[in-house]
Amino acid sequence: MTLPVVVSVPGPAEARLLAGWEPLRRELVVVRRCPDVADLLAAAGAGLTRAVVVGADLPGCDSETVEALRRWGVALLVLVPEGPEGEAAERRWRAVGATRFALEGRSPGDLARDVAMAVESLDRVDEPGPVPALEPVAQAVPGRTVAVWGPHGSTGRTTVAVNLAFELALAGQEVLLVDADTRGAAVGQTLGLLDEAPGLLAAVRSAADGRLDVAALQRHTAVVATGLGVLTGATDPLRWSEVRPAAFRRVLEVGATAHDWSVLDLPGGLEDPVQGAGEGRSRDAITTTALEAADVVLVVGAADPVGLQRFVRTWDRLREVAPDALVVPVLNRVRVSAVGSPAARRTTSTLRRFGGVENPVLLDEDAAADAASLAGRALAEVAPRSGLRRSLSDLAMQVEAVVDLPPDPAEALVGAGFDPLLARS
Repeated sequence: MTLPVVVSVPGPAEARLLAGWEPLRRELVVVRRCPDVADLLAAAGAGLTRAVVVGADLPGCDSETVEALRRWGVALLVLVPEGPEGEAAERRWRAVGATRFALEGRSPGDLARDVAMAVESLDRVDEPGPVPALEPVAQAVPGRTVAVWGPHGSTGRTTVAVNLAFELALAGQEVLLVDADTRGAAVGQTLGLLDEAPGLLAAVRSAADGRLDVAALQRHTAVVATGLGVLTGATDPLRWSEVRPAAFRRVLEVGATAHDWSVLDLPGGLEDPVQGAGEGRSRDAITTTALEAADVVLVVGAADPVGLQRFVRTWDRLREVAPDALVVPVLNRVRVSAVGSPAARRTTSTLRRFGGVENPVLLDEDAAADAASLAGRALAEVAPRSGLRRSLSDLAMQVEAVVDLPPDPAEALVGAGFDPLLARS
């Protein structure tokens, strides 16, 4: 059967390739010559081809391009020149997820066989599913990832994320705080940072181009305390589409090579249908990516009648996104005026009755949170002896215990003071 192929090779190399393949029309046929990435993706997305052959210097190719081709079942072969230039090009392409390469000087017959082998390699995957698009980053001791998530509304996710990251840094850890809230980024404002170019967007752009390494990530990171760096988010929610899922995964991978912890501040809820990170440009694709990547998910809700109802619904929804995640329930702003007296017992009994949630972490209402917000500082800096700060410090220690997993995950939660039933959401 003839193999349909799309070609996009800048310069005279394309003409030589097409001329050499002309006698091989029974084996493969070039169905389109694409001048740019947009045309290439249009052809691949329309199902016109089984393979794409591109030159290493084709402008505009990034991790999203590679992942889109994989998602559509289209094999990718990258032609690279010989010598150091070709080696550098191959490294960049591998960083954005490409796996099949050939020297552009090979004979047309050999290149035709390379294309066929790339297609066969793709066809050997029985269940494509969501495949990591990016080559793993080598790391001796991978950093841990904590996702701070919860229902819609002002539940205090950012307050928890910021102070959790600060407490981990105070314990001598290297921490990266990532503001991945695509609806209302606020970490920069909470910490009194200048409203400059969002560090996360810059890091994602570098990752999409295959140029993100530890040094580049550090250039995009604002250092706010010893051991604590921040990737600020976009305060304009209309820029959510710039945070591409495949590139965001790369940011997390690179961050794990240079930090003991990555703390992700996420938007609340999941409005869009649950989908893999490579399924498109859904606003919630970043949240899904983060939840799938997290070692631990803190589900933060508000301790009031509306907040508790939303918490229970969100708790159930997490099973769809990250069914195997270690999950810690956190209820914020616990107070008698909202739920009655005694507030702690009423809050825990409500969660147990309606959501089957046992032993949540309770954070009492504390004016110190307002003082820290006004000062643009963490609680440990403004009110180190406050009750809320002590609770968050305890939470940081509990999270550390949770991620140091023994063979049985339930044992980790018991050792950290959580109910073993919470080991899986």
